[in-house]
Amino acid sequence: MKAAVYRAPGDIALEDRDMPVCGDDELLLRVRAASVCGTDMRIFKSGHFKIPASTHRVLGHEVAGVIAKVGRFVSGFAEGMRVTVTPNIGCGRCKLCRRGYNNMCPNYEAFGISLDGGFEDYMRVPNIAVRGGNVFAIPDGVSFEEAAVVEPLSCAFNAFQGLKVTPEDRVLIFGPGPIGAFFTQLAKLYGAKTVIVAGITDNRLETVGRMGADVLINTTRTDLAQEIANISNGDGVDVIVTAASAPQLQAQALTLLAMHGRVNFFGGLPKGAKVELDTNLIHYRGLHVAGTTGSSNEDYARAMQLVADGQINVRDIVTERYPLTEIGKAFDSAFEGRGMKAMVVPGD
Repeated sequence: MKAAVYRAPGDIALEDRDMPVCGDDELLLRVRAASVCGTDMRIFKSGHFKIPASTHRVLGHEVAGVIAKVGRFVSGFAEGMRVTVTPNIGCGRCKLCRRGYNNMCPNYEAFGISLDGGFEDYMRVPNIAVRGGNVFAIPDGVSFEEAAVVEPLSCAFNAFQGLKVTPEDRVLIFGPGPIGAFFTQLAKLYGAKTVIVAGITDNRLETVGRMGADVLINTTRTDLAQEIANISNGDGVDVIVTAASAPQLQAQALTLLAMHGRVNFFGGLPKGAKVELDTNLIHYRGLHVAGTTGSSNEDYARAMQLVADGQINVRDIVTERYPLTEIGKAFDSAFEGRGMKAMVVPGD
C-alpha cells in the first residue's frame, strides 16, 4: 500500500509499505478521505514533541473510511461499516478522562502524531481507540469528505459552547479560513444578531459570506477598530473568536469587546510567542477570556449530528482534492491558502 510518511521537518515522502496488521482487539480502516489540518502543517514545518527525531510518522488526523477488517475480539463493528475516528485518545484513568475530557488527557495518544494517521491507504485503529470510544459510525447521507472535516468542526463547537452566544450578541471572528467558517455558521445557528468576519484574503471572506456572515472586513483596506465602532455605535462587540494564529489579534481583541464581552483565543500561537494584554480592560470591563483546544468525544458526536441534520454545511469547506500520490501538492495548497480545505483521497 501507499503511505505519505513524515521523516523530518519539511520532508514528507510517499512510501510503499506493507498493510498494517490488524490485531485481535483492533480495527483496520481503509481510508477514503483525510484532510490537511493546521496541526499537520505545523508538524510538517517544525516537528512535534511526540515525534522524536528520526521517527517516521504518517500524519493526518481528520479521517474517514470503511472498516476493512475487524479483530476477532472486537464487537459492535463490522467489515464495510463507514466510520470516522476522533484523534485524541485519552488514557481513560486520569481525572480529566473520567470527567469526559479525553482531549485534555496529559497522557494522550493521537492519530497523526504518536500513532500513524490517515495519509495512507489503510490505517490501524488500536484497541485503546476502540475501547476509548474514538470510533464513530458515519450517519447515512454524510459523505466521507464531510465526515473527515467533522473533527475540526467539533473543535469549534467545543469552543463555541463556552461563549454563550444569544440573539442579542454581535460576534466578531478573526480569520476566514475553515475554522472561521465553522464559527460563522455556529454563530448564525445560535441566533447571533450580527456576525462579522475579518481577514486579509478576499476569496476566503467571500466563502464565509456565502455561509452566513453579515459583515466582511478586509483588514488590509479597512480600519477594523473604526468599522467595529460604526457597527456597534461605539459599544464594541459582545463575542470574539481569534481563529487565526497571530499574536497581535489577541491583544487587539480585548480593545474591541463591549462591557462583559467574551473572547476565545482559539488559534494557537507559534512556540515562544508572547502576547502583552491590557488586563485593566479585563478588570474594568468585566471581560471573560478563555481558550480551548481540541474536542471531546461528546463534542464530536454532537458536531456530527449537526452535520447529519443539515444544520452546518461542511461540504463547501472542501475546495481542493488530491490523490495520496500528490500529498506534496495538498500541503502546498494548504500553505498557500488556495481554497479553504485540502482533502487527500487515498486510492484515487
